[in-house]
Amino acid sequence: MASNKKYWKSVEELKGSSVVETLSKNEFVGEISTDQFLGDKETLENSSTSRRDFLKYVGFTTAAASLAACEGPVRKSIPYVVKPNDVTPGVADWYATSMADGYDFANVLVKTREGRPIQIMPNKDANGTTSARVQAAVLSLYDEQLRLKEPTKGGEVISWSDVDKEIGAKLNALKAASKSVVLLTGTMASPSTDKIISEFIATNPNAKHVVYDAISESGAADAMLAMYGERALPNYHLDKAKTIVSFGADFLGDFHGGFEKQFIAGRKPETGHMSYHVQFESNMSLTGANSDKRVVVKPSDQVFALINLYNAITGSNVPSKETSVDATVKAMATELKKSGSKGVVLTGLNDKNAQLVAFAINEVLNSEIFDTNNTLNIRQGNDAEVAQLVSDMKAGKIAGLISYNVDPIYSLSNSSDFSEGLKKLELSVALSTENNETVNSSNFALPTPHFLESWGDTQFNEVTYGLMQPTIQPLFNTRQVQDVLLKWSGNATKYYDYLKAYAADNVLNGSSWNTALHNGFYNKETIDTISFESTVEINKVLKALFNATKASKFELNLYAKTGLGDGKQANNPWLQEFPDPITRASWDNYLTMSITDAKELGFANPVKDNGAIDGDYAKVSVNGKEVIVPVMVQPGQANGSFGLALGFGKIFGLKEEMQVGVNAYSLYANGNNIQYNVAIEKVSGTHQFACTQVQKTIAGRHDILKVASLKDYLNVAPKDHKNGWNKPAYVSYDHQEVEANTIDLWDEHNREVGHHFNLSIDLTSCTGCGACVVACHAENNVPVVGKKEVRVGRDMHWLRIDRYYSSEVETREEAKELGLSRGEMYEALETEAVNPEVTFQPMMCQHCNHAPCETVCPVAATSHGRQGQNQMAYNRCVGTRYCANNCPYRVRRFNWFNYADNNEFDFNMNNDYGKMVLNPDVVVRSRGVMEKCSMCIQMTQATILKAKKEGRAVNTDEFETACSSACTTGAMVFGDVNNEKDQVAALAEDKRAYNVLDYLQTKPNVIYQVKVKNTNEA
Repeated sequence: MASNKKYWKSVEELKGSSVVETLSKNEFVGEISTDQFLGDKETLENSSTSRRDFLKYVGFTTAAASLAACEGPVRKSIPYVVKPNDVTPGVADWYATSMADGYDFANVLVKTREGRPIQIMPNKDANGTTSARVQAAVLSLYDEQLRLKEPTKGGEVISWSDVDKEIGAKLNALKAASKSVVLLTGTMASPSTDKIISEFIATNPNAKHVVYDAISESGAADAMLAMYGERALPNYHLDKAKTIVSFGADFLGDFHGGFEKQFIAGRKPETGHMSYHVQFESNMSLTGANSDKRVVVKPSDQVFALINLYNAITGSNVPSKETSVDATVKAMATELKKSGSKGVVLTGLNDKNAQLVAFAINEVLNSEIFDTNNTLNIRQGNDAEVAQLVSDMKAGKIAGLISYNVDPIYSLSNSSDFSEGLKKLELSVALSTENNETVNSSNFALPTPHFLESWGDTQFNEVTYGLMQPTIQPLFNTRQVQDVLLKWSGNATKYYDYLKAYAADNVLNGSSWNTALHNGFYNKETIDTISFESTVEINKVLKALFNATKASKFELNLYAKTGLGDGKQANNPWLQEFPDPITRASWDNYLTMSITDAKELGFANPVKDNGAIDGDYAKVSVNGKEVIVPVMVQPGQANGSFGLALGFGKIFGLKEEMQVGVNAYSLYANGNNIQYNVAIEKVSGTHQFACTQVQKTIAGRHDILKVASLKDYLNVAPKDHKNGWNKPAYVSYDHQEVEANTIDLWDEHNREVGHHFNLSIDLTSCTGCGACVVACHAENNVPVVGKKEVRVGRDMHWLRIDRYYSSEVETREEAKELGLSRGEMYEALETEAVNPEVTFQPMMCQHCNHAPCETVCPVAATSHGRQGQNQMAYNRCVGTRYCANNCPYRVRRFNWFNYADNNEFDFNMNNDYGKMVLNPDVVVRSRGVMEKCSMCIQMTQATILKAKKEGRAVNTDEFETACSSACTTGAMVFGDVNNEKDQVAALAEDKRAYNVLDYLQTKPNVIYQVKVKNTNEA
């Protein structure tokens, strides 16, 4: 029951640290000294005072407030002399397109204002989804510093015509001499581009195409080729699953591109059944955090447990080792056999043999969840071919290299060999959207457009054919790689014409090109069934896997962070400041370590009195390579294992503020995400983390979350006074216990006329991915403040995803009966931190109908709107911060600085290109005011005005906010509760609905749905 759980954000909070106690009482952890902001009262005009501090000095009079309200900067608008036909000022245009940057693949919709893309949303008609990285990609378009602007040769600008002439001549010479040329690209997932590449190779028979992914899934693709005859990734229909067993596959993160939408579709408690998901893993991953049962196990033991599972299901006796989790393995074998075709096994080990074992188990189960026909065409990198390329380059066997959007000098573990081989080439050409080390080391550096400036097609799976179209004129002197290859193949056709002809001849089957382009996709009607006679001998595979697994005392699990991925967007400040869903740290990667290992090895994360977290440094050595990295003690990490994120430590071309973290690719030998025989040594120094896990505390209120088992959900009345899983708060009134919401100190607002907005958040469906956080950034011009400011609790996120650990705990009465002291009870709690349960809770302004903030504002800057939103009048706010002090949800942000046009904050709001992403419907705030979620009032008003202009009522479920639009799983639903047909109206009355801290009687317009977990008891 929720009432028997204690929720905590950090180990310090669990222990009852005095630092956390202090922080719970101080909302602003870093105050400025009086001398600094006031100076000498006789010479006040020479002081460094801010508006807010000046007002503190002179007193909050009406005249002072009026003075403050007149302080905004004056900006002059320049009207169109001749208005473009396709642009209406003030009205957004939306384009359907696709994103494929080699790591992230998505069918998306792009919002443009006056010709500027300003936001990306999922194309839900194409079953599209977005992650934090996809949402942030719109900002990477405007990265003036890192993007290539002109073609260069040897660092000198050269014209495209001279490029064609010189490289064309050199390619012909190499062809005549039969010298090898390699085209090295990331995964393209583009059928028309594949055809162009094949035509280029036909024209240049000495050329070869090699696909390289910085973070590899080559093991799964190789296993598919061996067992099913096609080199692709299998698909998983998790929405149909009854039992899901995963061995380190972070399928809610980046495994095979992610399956969060399908996973959540199979976990709807109102249908009466939910899939049962068990995760075996060493790192605490997003998938493990959302599992029904998480089994903590070292990477090597994952391999042995996988073999043991195969033995248990098939009755085989293949050699393996006993593990500490074999009892759970046997139980899962029973569950899988019981589920039959509704069961599935996945593994995230990038090992061909491990993948073959998982495939074999799925074949034994006859799993219909495991799909080898509608395959995934992403992550096509081939580790063996890449290794051979580096070897051949170093040996001087390659004469020419044409690379596209890859950076092996940064991301290869043996990058020095690649660099050495690059110097031996007769021709080195780098086509790239952004500058990087590989581009800088190549003789020719040729700029290609961003995907938002490009034409193209995509084929992420066998069903959906996606189209890519430009949403803005090219910002720089770029040329698409397809046009380049066509020209170098002697084909004068423009790529747009080639693409249109390809789609008509091979895909559209007589359908309209314009319709497909408008929709952004075209669905194929049939899929060819693979018919292949496998020659895989599974017993040999199992023995090879067993023999290759060399268990060691310490093992390293390399992974991709939800925010930064493979590091392709490392210069994107939205992603750098995005807090990791698990550790809540931003602007860093780190070595995650279990509590037990940290104590044994002497590592700690002391918390300062301002909420900042520090960490010790460790030297990690693997296969002769070593890195020095800070340590983060992580509850739920397997003993004897460490976790380290790839994608950080980029330096070349990045702004100084973005040069953070450690490059872990040097430890990524042979593309293996698991490395054995790891040596670790504590070294001197203290690292300063920017971590929000002990900030924004809720002052010890541990009843903000409600969690129920599926069994209780189905069989127990939610409001049952004793056993209910969604009991309301009770108060004593007239000597009787009554529901708190029946007693009011305030008069109700009149909600009978007009709209009344509510936001429903389903904690069962929320995976904590954070796409909504970045979407809110983009829609509402939320500023980036940098690592130093985040460290002292001054982040400006209007929406945060709180991550809570939980443990079962006795009530005080039960502890008394058992004779436990309070200290003993908390000591028991701490031992449970080894593998805590995890719950994510999106938290933004709750838009309370009885808002504490409105009561205390001395200048009425925050007030209640007729449609239910708690509104902010920025030009009235004088920065008293009373409202933030009076907010029990800690969701208001004080704007300490001018974040725009300020040299101290060298992010997107401080350069002309970066400002192009700003939403003109939302003001950029000046310093000294409170900011918070507005429930996207600009979007709701635009919807109302559109309906009014069209002479109709607002359609059912037409209202949206940025967060609800971006939510892949549908956890966030926004709408008008006065419209009974809106989905949110039913959700507000659902038996799972509750308000956070309902006993405070703030009556929020944000409603949460109780989280339901399948404990496999229903």
